[in-house]
Amino acid sequence: MNIYCVRAEFGTYASSFVSGGYVSIGWLPKDDLSSARNKRDIYDLYRKEYPHDTSNLVVGQQVGQISRFLFDIKPGDYVITPAKDTEYVYYGIVQDDPYYFAKPGEDECPYLHRKKVKWEKEPIQRSQFSVPFQNTIRSSLTVFYINHKKNFFTTINRPDLISPSEKKAEYDYYTTVLNRILELDPTEFEVLITHILSALGFEGSEHTGKVADGGVDATGELNISGIAKMKIFVQAKRFKLGAKISANTVKALRQNIPSNGQGAFITTADYQPAAKKIANEPGFPRIGLINGNQLVDILAEHWEDIPEEFQEKLNLKVGLVIA
Repeated sequence: MNIYCVRAEFGTYASSFVSGGYVSIGWLPKDDLSSARNKRDIYDLYRKEYPHDTSNLVVGQQVGQISRFLFDIKPGDYVITPAKDTEYVYYGIVQDDPYYFAKPGEDECPYLHRKKVKWEKEPIQRSQFSVPFQNTIRSSLTVFYINHKKNFFTTINRPDLISPSEKKAEYDYYTTVLNRILELDPTEFEVLITHILSALGFEGSEHTGKVADGGVDATGELNISGIAKMKIFVQAKRFKLGAKISANTVKALRQNIPSNGQGAFITTADYQPAAKKIANEPGFPRIGLINGNQLVDILAEHWEDIPEEFQEKLNLKVGLVIA
C-alpha cells in the first residue's frame, strides 16, 4: 500500500473530508471523470476547460495531479490531509470502488471529484512525524506521493504494515548518533542546541542555561525576510533513551515564555501523550516538541553548519556516519 497527501484548500475543507468520508479535488468541475482511462483523456479535457493555461509545464503539473488522484490512488492506500489547524494531520484508508462525481451543493466542499475514504476519528499531531516527513508534506502540490512509509506506519502504531524488506534493511543510526550526543555534558548539549538554532536561521541565538534559569537554556529570533519575527525560548535536556517527558515538565517551561514568544523543548528522549497536548493547549504560547529522532534528523540536515569543534567531539562524518 502507498501513502498520498491530498490537500483541502489549506485545511478549509478537511472537516468536510472527514465527516463525509471522502477526499476530493476541484479541477474540471463540470466533467464526471468516471470514464477517463488514462492521462491523455485528462489532457484533452484540461485543455478544453482551461484554454488560457499556455505553459506546457503548468499544464503537465496540473494534469499529473489529476491523473495521480484518479489512477494512482487505489483502494487500500492511505491518504493524509492537513487540518485547518496545521498542527494536526488526518489520515484514512481509501475504500473499494472509490471514485464518484458529487452533486454540486451536496455539502460545504465545492470539490466534486471524490474518492471514498474511511478516516480515523482523531487526527495525529504533525510534530509526531520525523522531520523529513514533515518537510515532505510542506509541498505546494495538492496531490502527491509520500515515500516515508516506515515513519508513517510507526507513528500511527501500525508497525505490522512495514514491509519485510524495509525491516531487513533497517539500520538504527538514530540510537547510535543519540548515544554519541549523550556523551556531551549538559552544558555542551545546550550549546550544541544553540548552534542548531543558528543553523535553522535564528539570529542572536544565545546560550542562557544557568542555575535558576527558569528552564530556558537558549533563545533566538527568527526574522523571515522582514515579513515576520518570532522569538523562541528553548529548554534542552539530555534524557536517557526510552524516557518519556511528562506534561508537568513541558508545562513548567510555559511559565517562562512571554506572551509574544514561542517555546521549544528539545530532548534526546520522547514525550508522554499528555505532554504533546499541553504543548499546544489553546490560550497559551505554543511549545514545539523535538524528540531524539527528530533532533538527529535536524542535525543531519544542518551538519555542515555546526562548528568543527562539535563535529570533532561527536566524531561523525557527513551523513552522521560513525567516523
